[in-house]
Amino acid sequence: MSVSSSETPGPPPIDEHRTIDEHRAITAAEQAAAVMTAAGMARMPARVLMALVAAPADGYTAAQLAERLGVSAAAISGAVTYLHRLHFIERLSRPGTRVVQYAVVRETFYGSITSNAPIYGRMAAFIDEIAEAHAGDPAAVERATEMADFFRFLAERFPQLIDEWRQMRR
Repeated sequence: MSVSSSETPGPPPIDEHRTIDEHRAITAAEQAAAVMTAAGMARMPARVLMALVAAPADGYTAAQLAERLGVSAAAISGAVTYLHRLHFIERLSRPGTRVVQYAVVRETFYGSITSNAPIYGRMAAFIDEIAEAHAGDPAAVERATEMADFFRFLAERFPQLIDEWRQMRR
């Protein structure tokens, strides 16, 4: 079927039968997931997130993710629930089907960082209280002050960095 230039094609069709041979960048995605795991993210959500970064334009269904990663449906369910709660991924449904696909949300990480800026400010305030409570212990005060200053720096700079990033992307 051809689409004339006046017609706008809809979203790509769902291919529930995509095979593992059609998945790309598996090694790079697994290595990136390992780095994210080393940085503190749970292993399965990191693997699912990186698989979705490497996914085709239409994303992956839960079954395709399970096939792609060689894991159970239960492992996928827990990971997508976690990633969806963090707003890293979105659930996509196609009208007239019961199939749900998952895809990475645009601006995922920078939006998450920006939303965490108030948390860094609160952390700084709590750590200031720790420093005040240890006024007689210069080493504890120094440690706490340095950490609080760092969190204040993050609270101030992350939103600025995100603004700079968005300006650069335009």
